[in-house]
Amino acid sequence: MNNIAYPSICITEEKLLSDNWYVLKRYTFDYQQKNGAWLTQQREAYDRGNGATVLLYNPDADTVILTRQFRLPTYVNGNPTGMLIETCAGLLDDDHPDDAIRREMEEETGYQISDVQKVLEAYMSPGSVTERLFFYIAQYSASTARQNGGGVDEEEIDVLEMPFAEALRMIETGEIMDGKTIMLLYHLKLKQATSI
Repeated sequence: MNNIAYPSICITEEKLLSDNWYVLKRYTFDYQQKNGAWLTQQREAYDRGNGATVLLYNPDADTVILTRQFRLPTYVNGNPTGMLIETCAGLLDDDHPDDAIRREMEEETGYQISDVQKVLEAYMSPGSVTERLFFYIAQYSASTARQNGGGVDEEEIDVLEMPFAEALRMIETGEIMDGKTIMLLYHLKLKQATSI
């Protein structure tokens, strides 16, 4: 691996812009460029906490469990219904990611699965959002314990079971446009291809 010189950074000001829903701050910082010169920059960062997401997969039936719910940011950015098909996900709320995703899975889908496999971590929108997302896959079957699901409080979440091939097709047609969902579906596809 090549030697990489990491920049020196000094945050000189941190200003709270909003804490109405989550936390939006403006940072002023000095950043040392590759040529050694220092540059002062300002950026805003939205902190909503870290999260976790899981793709439920039934290897015997070759099906997946996804959710569908209204997402306002997609509505104001061209999604005519605001409905988005996604993998189950939620914020950690100070829990370990393994515990948080089990909680979210039960709340949103109703499935009670203790064995979850972490497959990766990623920053989803690093230009403006601090969130780091933990990605999981969990296996379910026809005999897996299940409650109602559908979310808690004001959430209205539809639980969708579909053939894995259909979910992949829906990426191609634009019916699935959620980044975390696309990543997990393609991860599973790659995993299946390498296990043959």
